[in-house]
Amino acid sequence: MTSLPERGEAPSSNSLCKEDTAPATSSSTSEHKEDSSSKQPKISILSSVFTPPFTIFEGQQDSTCDKKSPKSSSGSYGWSRILRRIVGSTSMWRLLGCAKVLTSSDVWFLGKCYKESPEESSGGSDSESGHAAFLEDFSSRIWITYRKGFDVISDSKLTSDVNWGCMVRSSQMLVAQALIFHHLGRSWRKPPEKPYNPEYIGVLHLFGDSEACAFSIHNLLQAGKGYGLAAGSWVGPYAMCRAWQTLIRTNREQADAVDGKENFPMALYVVSGDEDGERGGAPVVCIDVAAQLCSDFNKGQSTWSPILLLVPLVLGLDKINPRYIPLLKETFTFPQSLGILGGKPGTSTYIAGVQDDRALYLDPHEVQMAVNIAPDNLEADTSSYHCSVVRDLALDQIDPSLAIGFYCRDKDGFDDFCSRASELVEKANGAPLFTVVQSIVPSKQMYKQDDGLGCSGSSMANHDDLDGSGEAGEEEWQIL
Repeated sequence: MTSLPERGEAPSSNSLCKEDTAPATSSSTSEHKEDSSSKQPKISILSSVFTPPFTIFEGQQDSTCDKKSPKSSSGSYGWSRILRRIVGSTSMWRLLGCAKVLTSSDVWFLGKCYKESPEESSGGSDSESGHAAFLEDFSSRIWITYRKGFDVISDSKLTSDVNWGCMVRSSQMLVAQALIFHHLGRSWRKPPEKPYNPEYIGVLHLFGDSEACAFSIHNLLQAGKGYGLAAGSWVGPYAMCRAWQTLIRTNREQADAVDGKENFPMALYVVSGDEDGERGGAPVVCIDVAAQLCSDFNKGQSTWSPILLLVPLVLGLDKINPRYIPLLKETFTFPQSLGILGGKPGTSTYIAGVQDDRALYLDPHEVQMAVNIAPDNLEADTSSYHCSVVRDLALDQIDPSLAIGFYCRDKDGFDDFCSRASELVEKANGAPLFTVVQSIVPSKQMYKQDDGLGCSGSSMANHDDLDGSGEAGEEEWQIL
């Protein structure tokens, strides 16, 4: 799989170490195949000087060469503030190569806006909202990549997901951000000193590379068998969302049978417009379905629960329809934004921000050694779960098959999301990304028998007819 290049990036002078395992071939049902090569990321000249939280200035480590990163010491808060003021200058940005991606325009990153102030561009800013603050935020997000050297996946004999697992890894990143937001809040940043927060370490443990870790690649592939997931094969965003739905349902059932401890502390709603999710059309967020899923999560109680919404979309044929690009950009302004599971055709990334006509993303195409962090190891080395290199991609180059994620902490957050989504529909000129309705109606009563037009909307669906995803389980039911 070839990593997507940065805008204006010069070819790397460092040679790649070759992966030990041979590239796996895709199954005959795969729609896309990933490239077999990988690009060596840049290494900043300051990577051996600055320490967390300023690992934003370090390049990605080439773990395919099995190089160990040097141990870094923690700087004081005062030193961190001095460094932040230094890196606000245009000259320092140019030295670090950040200017190749970021411009002076606003950056929208997972629901937060970062503006470059005049003081920052002149080097005198200590702003908490400028581009330096954005880079600190970016480097604190959970970065999950190709791994090698993990336990064999089922009976595949594969101990690496190189060249085929980027969609799985991208989806893990999106879900990991939801868990971080839930446990630690949107304002959380990776601290410069150990011991780390137990919730942070607990989230990383869930995404380890073994069957013992709840949301590992091993368990995702097992849960997604019915949707075409298999070791060595590429899969699309819709199937990936359904695999998460199955895995979380299974995880919850196992927790109920053992100790009742939830690894996934929120309801999950995979939003789709029809029974297979691959026929196009705008998916529909149904408020009643969301309420029912929250009630089910709370074991029948009427109280609202946190909820993760995954919205698979098909926004064109070979290329994304340009009319959808402004709408996609605006979803990053939602406070509930978790970004986009997508990328170039056959090359999945985790798109977490936008600036101008560019998507800013975390790239899973870095090969690292497998890591399993124990949930009680607050001194663990977590450097392989964070990335300092901001990469960008033209929005009109995004694969039209993608999925958007949103996290709503409570009922107020969900209501705010629905309000923003409804406003977005009004701006869509008849072609919304998705719509919001209160209830579901049976498809047999949606259209008049004589001309096939006109929605009756007179009959509501019984929630007993819905499966765990909030979708109708039989073909005769359809979301309006």
